[in-house]
Amino acid sequence: MKLFRSRTKAAGLAPGTPVYVGTPRTGDVSITVFDFVADRVDERRSCSVDECLPLRDTSTVSWVDVDGVHDADKVQRLCEHFGIHPLVVEDIVHTVQRPKVEDHGDYVYIVVRMLQRDQAGELRSEQVSLLLGPHWVLSFQEEPGDVFEPVRNRIRTGNGRVRKSGPDYLAYALLDAVVDHYFAVFEPYSERIEAVEQQLSRNPDPELLESIHQMKRELIGVRRAVWPLREALSGLIRAESGLIGKQTNVFLRDVYDHAVQVIDTVEAFRDTVSGLLDLYLSSVSNRMNEVMKVLTIIATIFIPLTFVAGIYGMNFRFMPELGWHWGYFGALGLMAAVAVVMVIFFRRKRWL
Repeated sequence: MKLFRSRTKAAGLAPGTPVYVGTPRTGDVSITVFDFVADRVDERRSCSVDECLPLRDTSTVSWVDVDGVHDADKVQRLCEHFGIHPLVVEDIVHTVQRPKVEDHGDYVYIVVRMLQRDQAGELRSEQVSLLLGPHWVLSFQEEPGDVFEPVRNRIRTGNGRVRKSGPDYLAYALLDAVVDHYFAVFEPYSERIEAVEQQLSRNPDPELLESIHQMKRELIGVRRAVWPLREALSGLIRAESGLIGKQTNVFLRDVYDHAVQVIDTVEAFRDTVSGLLDLYLSSVSNRMNEVMKVLTIIATIFIPLTFVAGIYGMNFRFMPELGWHWGYFGALGLMAAVAVVMVIFFRRKRWL
């Protein structure tokens, strides 16, 4: 998950110029349409932009879900028909926006970051743009694959309030799906942190340091995606927009509470991972201290032995001990006795 994305392609262009900024992608843009009322739903997949244009003037609730914003021309054409401001279109195709809410009177523009894990377990983040109109909702995603399938199933089966409510409740349901999925993203962190703590207490090898840095990097990205969401949802709740009913406002406050819980969880994990990094450094330092202590004790034991060996290794001509019959064995015995006495002394001092 990249923390920074290049915006050099958009540098110097006139405001409102729809130029795609994000991960390079290929393929066609996929558009799925849900057009429904309380007792009927019409689901269409792989729609063209022309098929979506009449939905602006219908009396039913319409959800136009666009997978892929790399084709800026299609996005611009669709948005222009629904009366979306060029600056908003620019923000949709510039997939580097922070979560925010903008009330444009005729519609509300919402940006959130959707977090998912791929098949390899890697965390990926993509921008989701929601446009709430009088009786339609437009959603734009960077690529296929999202967390909106439970909402689609509720629309298909008629369970819940989605088909019985207006587009504001549909927008809430999409926001709620994104925020609730954050908790699923956080589940592996508890097990990973616990596993790293156990390994740190046994053997703090360099691979653990890489794992800690990876978790820290992911949490920084998660924090960037989640932290501005609280402010955005708070502004959405306080906004006196005629597009959001009072009943939906109650549900939005619940999403806000969930966002606050997510932020608290992120901060707790960040503090824990920072503590793991300190624990790793302390463990490595303690391990080094133990090694140095053993080496120091060995060197200390050999200092007097080296002194004795050095004296009798000078080979002066008039050294009386050199003529002793048992001099060699006496010197060895003296050195052994000194070593034993020092080991006993170190054990009594609990240095060994």
